[in-house]
Amino acid sequence: MRKILIIAILMFSLFCGSTLYAQESKWYKGNLHTHSYWSDGDEFPEMIMQWYKDREYQFVALSDHNIIAEGIKAIKVPNEPLYLKAFEEYLEKYGEDWMNYRRLEDGVQVQLKTLEEFRPLFEEQEKFMIFKAEEVTSYLDNKAIHMGAINIDTVIKPRKGNTVVELIQNNLNAIREHGEENGKTVLQHLNHPNFTYAITANDIKQIDGERFFEVFNGHPYVNNYGDSIHDSTEQMWDQVNIAYHAMNKPLLLGIATDDSHHYHKFGSKWSNAGRGWVEVRAKELEPESILKAMYAGDFYASTGVELSELNFNGTQLSIAVKDSKNVNYEIQFIGVKKGATESEVLKSVNGSQATFEIPEDVLFVRAKIISDKLKKNPYQEGDVEVAWTQPVTRK
Repeated sequence: MRKILIIAILMFSLFCGSTLYAQESKWYKGNLHTHSYWSDGDEFPEMIMQWYKDREYQFVALSDHNIIAEGIKAIKVPNEPLYLKAFEEYLEKYGEDWMNYRRLEDGVQVQLKTLEEFRPLFEEQEKFMIFKAEEVTSYLDNKAIHMGAINIDTVIKPRKGNTVVELIQNNLNAIREHGEENGKTVLQHLNHPNFTYAITANDIKQIDGERFFEVFNGHPYVNNYGDSIHDSTEQMWDQVNIAYHAMNKPLLLGIATDDSHHYHKFGSKWSNAGRGWVEVRAKELEPESILKAMYAGDFYASTGVELSELNFNGTQLSIAVKDSKNVNYEIQFIGVKKGATESEVLKSVNGSQATFEIPEDVLFVRAKIISDKLKKNPYQEGDVEVAWTQPVTRK
């Protein structure tokens, strides 16, 4: 009887332990690259935050160029029916008491609300959070170097450099130093490397401390897929990680973002919201928790595919897709074998579930899940919904 009781207690403890473990982490959906009237977006930040919250995002980074939504700034609404109508909708939603504006002969001038003013309208514990962020923006001749800085306190002034590598390194150092000085986790990500084809895989290989980059960006001008003489961002990703693995550096992790600018004109010519995001598995909806989970690689990037299972036990990577009706999936396990100079599809499964046991001769593996469901309002016509998991190495 005593033995049975002990076994029962152990079974109960194991059950409770597994239940508690299951409750430790949750999936949170978020966009880390968003623009508003504070820089070159065409909408008020309150309307943007409401758009994301209404569509069940849990976090958004408002990342305008070289500015944070603080202080005093007024903008002039374009004197076009489309934007004037949007202003009237904004006025109707928030009211005269909320806004400071004046009507002019050629439009409407509006004082923008700061992050601290509009943040309380949207943030709710475990429901929605806004990151204070910035897109640190600099140029070298005609090459654009943009870097996301997420969870910052103050504006980070862009630094200069004589080469692309030096420019990236100097600004990465500035973002990293900001986090250290303020005693908080700050996430830096290299944005749209193929925008103006400014950044190559060889450039990124030379950077010290680069952990995140945009494998997908929803802006129509960023050349995600490369061209006949330029690698796609996916090809760049694997090339960089071959080098990082050889140098014993942490692997580069890939995010998907909207880079949203346009909220009133829609189509592949415009940079619209809803094209790319990350799903992060974290203990709570709080800046440190979300960002530490991302640094641990516990997230995936998506343009529409949602996962119900993503597990790695040190040797085996397991994927399960949250099925949609009448949608087919291909799960590709993409990796690099020892001695190889390029990645390849090591295993492909047609279906919504797959596992891959990483062989000892493989340096790293990531999964790409491709659906046959056409993406609504795509980055490029004909795009289907996909997801990318982070690269892992056999333990």
